[in-house]
Amino acid sequence: MTIELDPQQQAARDWFEQLRDSICAAFEAIEREAGSDAAFEYTPWHRDDPSGAPGGGGVRGQIKGKVFEKAGVNVSTVAGTFEGEFAKSIHGAAEDPSFFATGISLVAHMANPHVPAVHMNTRFLVTTKRWFGGGADLNPPIPYAEDTQDFHARLKAACDAHDPEHYPRFSKWADDYFYIPHRKVHRGVGGIFYDHLEGDFDDNFAFTRDVGSAFLDIFPKLVRRRMNTPFDETDKTRQLSWRGRYAEFNLVYDRGTTFGLKTGGNVDAILMSLPPLAAWE
Repeated sequence: MTIELDPQQQAARDWFEQLRDSICAAFEAIEREAGSDAAFEYTPWHRDDPSGAPGGGGVRGQIKGKVFEKAGVNVSTVAGTFEGEFAKSIHGAAEDPSFFATGISLVAHMANPHVPAVHMNTRFLVTTKRWFGGGADLNPPIPYAEDTQDFHARLKAACDAHDPEHYPRFSKWADDYFYIPHRKVHRGVGGIFYDHLEGDFDDNFAFTRDVGSAFLDIFPKLVRRRMNTPFDETDKTRQLSWRGRYAEFNLVYDRGTTFGLKTGGNVDAILMSLPPLAAWE
């Protein structure tokens, strides 16, 4: 059974699916440029709400290629009821534990350690409140200042088109959020992160769309810039060690991982953020 959507929920879901299709096409084009015929494989999944009500579901998309060692682009649209104490941790759910959520989640782990890994997620949630959240952050095993600057500049442009206070606030939020306390290091070189963006739906939806479009614009450029850079075993060892810390963050601190597991999401889709190979020295 499918869940019934109101106009705002349907508009958000349609955009996330459209963005997924555009991103997947862009990634497949890069693979073709590299002489690979790798393509996304799509696996639909369905969520059963414990109450017996329609719970929705989503589609898990994954590619394993010459450039993208493992990349996942997932879209989910789910509804149900938060269980127990978890409801108190969700904005607007303490009063009423019922929820709706739709969003896109993307993680790309690259074959060449000179190409940055990346994470991007945008979402629309409805409890007793309605809000958007998400962002994008760059995670290079071998950082390049030029890549970091270009990534941040593109996200800043998307922010500045809506509110000059967005980028300073959301870039700091990303720095604070994507931090591994037990390692005392940041997960990557930052980006933007925002949550609980509520109020005017049209304005906040427009901003969220621009964040997705900014990612689609800048990240493929960075991939093409670095994907043919020669690398050696030392570079690969550095990448695998860095991936270990990435995995630690996602399993211990990431809100999206917790939300997905606590709400009966698809485990394979939730854990697609983990790298295909990692090392702990």
